[in-house]
Amino acid sequence: MALSLEQLRALDKVVQSGSFTKAAELLNTQKSHVSRLVAQLEVELGAKLLERTTRQLAVTELGREVHERARGILGAVEDTRRITREAHGEPRGVLRLTCGVEFGLAAVGPWIDEFIARYPRTAVEAEYTSRVIDLVHEGFDVAVRVGPVQESRLVARRLGQIDYGLFASPGYLARAGAPRSPAELPPHALVMFTIGGRARGWTLERAGRGEPQRVAPTARLRFNNSLAVRDALLRGSGIGQLPLLIAADAAARGELVRVLPDWAAEAVPVHAVYPSNRYLSPNVRAFVDLAVERLAEPAPPALSAASPSGTAAPPPRSPASSGSPGASSSTPGRARPAR
Repeated sequence: MALSLEQLRALDKVVQSGSFTKAAELLNTQKSHVSRLVAQLEVELGAKLLERTTRQLAVTELGREVHERARGILGAVEDTRRITREAHGEPRGVLRLTCGVEFGLAAVGPWIDEFIARYPRTAVEAEYTSRVIDLVHEGFDVAVRVGPVQESRLVARRLGQIDYGLFASPGYLARAGAPRSPAELPPHALVMFTIGGRARGWTLERAGRGEPQRVAPTARLRFNNSLAVRDALLRGSGIGQLPLLIAADAAARGELVRVLPDWAAEAVPVHAVYPSNRYLSPNVRAFVDLAVERLAEPAPPALSAASPSGTAAPPPRSPASSGSPGASSSTPGRARPAR
């Protein structure tokens, strides 16, 4: 017979209370059952733990040592149960997370604000970086990754996706006209996102209908940051492609207009990843659930219409007659990151 927690618990109560009768009351059982459990423990250990007489009960020297270890074991078991209960309880303590700089500024920052407001017993330590962090070795709880997840050691949960659209300022469209199809984009002043110093052009799809249309990377303005692309569009520099979450605030204020709203690039998935050898803590679970909620929110009407006011965009005009792109007649206010 192996040692059991029931035997250790019986010994602990007998030593604490000084009698089998009181121990039985504390354990809500019969005195004979407590006596049998302690006797079984002594047989298992091959040692006398208690000296029993008709008038008193004494703990042997070895019995005291065994009792101390029994209390440690019982305490460790209770701690394990407490941790398990807390794993399904309210978030508390520090959440360490990491994500890319651009997505962090545009989306994760507002999530963090809402997270700590919703759970006042938490704190967040966030690292925005272009470096792919080793979550296990560097002690991070969760990472938010944009694009496919390839690390097999990590658990990945899909949070949602980043949708894209083409945008321009009202001032630019008033001067250059609005294109009616992707084929009319090349003559326009285009602002493109670059990866590794190269613009890859755009591949646009029309709501799953027809063949994708390719727009060559012939932009005069190129940036490796979508926030910089947005700011260039606000200055009236041309037409550019933006994540909807980055264009949202400016579009809602009428500072950017959706161009060719039926056409868009393929959406990019967003995942939360965390080490597979850890239980999912309340902090990680709560943050991931919040992120899923936010990414599932429908796009504002300004992002799905040709004009933020609901009216038609300016009539198309030949870009050749508009001159070189410049600042719009009214200077737009600086846009805030999308929330």
